[in-house]
Amino acid sequence: MEPVILPIEDVLDLHLFQPRDIPDLLEDYLAECLKSGFASVRIIHGKGKGVQKKRVQGILKENPMVASFRDAPPGCGWVGCNAGGANQRF
Repeated sequence: MEPVILPIEDVLDLHLFQPRDIPDLLEDYLAECLKSGFASVRIIHGKGKGVQKKRVQGILKENPMVASFRDAPPGCGWVGCNAGGANQRF
């Protein structure tokens, strides 16, 4: 399958992607966001049972580009990542 080229924005909705693709997708997305100069991004994982949320949090926790992240208010279905300053991490 051909790769899909998407414009880089500060919000990524994971509903559009297969769960198996999300780890690589997040890695590429965060790297491109850093190149584009975003200080923070929002990743929409959905509200469901929390499976995708836990998976996304695990990926962000292990990613060296991510300085911090936080949950949205209850029921919103997203997490936010913040840039870490001069060392250029989220």
